[in-house]
Amino acid sequence: MEDAWLYTSLSVVFLLFAFKLLLQSKRGHGNLPPSPPAVPILGHLHLLKGPFHRALHHLSETYGPIFSLRFGSQLVVVISSSSAVEECFTKNDVIFANRPRLMVSEYLGYKYTSIVSSPYGEHWRNLRRLCALEIFSSNRLNMFLGIRKDEIKHLLRRLGRDSRDNFAKVELKSLFSELTFNIITRMVAGKRRFFAHIKMDGLGGYEKKMAKNSRELDVILQGLIDEHRSNSKKGLMGNNTMIDHLLSLQKSEPEYYTDQIIKGVTMNLVFAGTDTAAVTMEWAMSLLLNHPDVLKKAKVELDTCVGQERLLEEADLPKLHYLQNIISETFRLCPPAPLWLPHMSSANCQLGGFDIPRDAMLLVNSWTLHRDPKLWDDPTSFKPERFEGGERGETYKLLPFGTGRRACPGSGLANKVVGLTLGSLIQCYEWERISEKKLI
Repeated sequence: MEDAWLYTSLSVVFLLFAFKLLLQSKRGHGNLPPSPPAVPILGHLHLLKGPFHRALHHLSETYGPIFSLRFGSQLVVVISSSSAVEECFTKNDVIFANRPRLMVSEYLGYKYTSIVSSPYGEHWRNLRRLCALEIFSSNRLNMFLGIRKDEIKHLLRRLGRDSRDNFAKVELKSLFSELTFNIITRMVAGKRRFFAHIKMDGLGGYEKKMAKNSRELDVILQGLIDEHRSNSKKGLMGNNTMIDHLLSLQKSEPEYYTDQIIKGVTMNLVFAGTDTAAVTMEWAMSLLLNHPDVLKKAKVELDTCVGQERLLEEADLPKLHYLQNIISETFRLCPPAPLWLPHMSSANCQLGGFDIPRDAMLLVNSWTLHRDPKLWDDPTSFKPERFEGGERGETYKLLPFGTGRRACPGSGLANKVVGLTLGSLIQCYEWERISEKKLI
């Protein structure tokens, strides 16, 4: 009985102390954005049920395009309007160029040294310069055009074998993932499927599992670097992959281009580059199969501009305006990252008239932004024609790859892969849904 009474008393004292800290933090931060009622310790975590971006969307319907939450003790600011995004990434761009120190970034971002996870500063600027000038430059992407064409032809041949006699049921999700994965890994290391035997066990779960995954991936990446370094010494340069190029930079600046930096760049390329294009193509095909009139119009454009006597080339893509509209509308309706990677404020600032303290986490809900009825007519409908008037170019409205200093550096590659693959599938095959039920 005494133990129960002691436990109850300590619990009450602890809860009162936590509630007092919560009140003090609110008073200390001035005019914070509006916030739902919180519970001690958890803050607002109990409100985040279902898909994360949709839960935040529902909260924005009540609390507005700028509101705040508590994930435990961490203050989180959520924005979903064009004006708020513009203010964050113009007036406050440097302040919000930081990243929070998340556990996944520690283990899979080489202790916060990769371009995705590193804090804003000289190291990050060097990595960004490397990506812009060396990895994702027009010249570098053009060097790897043959890889993209080869992998897309491989996909087309595979579909042809499966549907030789009649319509055949195909599962596109895995095919798109394999396509984009092999394009990236051949660009990086000149090999296909070099991560195929790794089982990514509990990536979003326990720390021990994430540490195990990190160790296994590190062994593979180090093995690739050692292999390319050995081949270089033997005069076997291979296909001039990105690892070869990074190792050549290591020779001139060994103190900066360490093996750890090269592994971090490679890890980001493989995992970030694979998912963006694959998810977009899956959404695009689902939307086209739900709207056969749009699919037919795209087919007519391809037959008119390219014909059936040769395969679509990347050089044809700028002429295919309706295909580009389909891709833009897919990015709008189904962005590959409905929530951008989180940012972190490095100083106190103002946002929309609210006080944002230092070390606040910032989440941008592009899913809500892209469906804002103030920005888009009939925002929940799939209408590629909406881009015929040039809406694609308006700033802070369509942002599938983010914006500001931390915008995705691989957007050019993703657009090339999506455009050439989607156009080739429409050009070469007829497509139908397997049932009357819509795919989305």
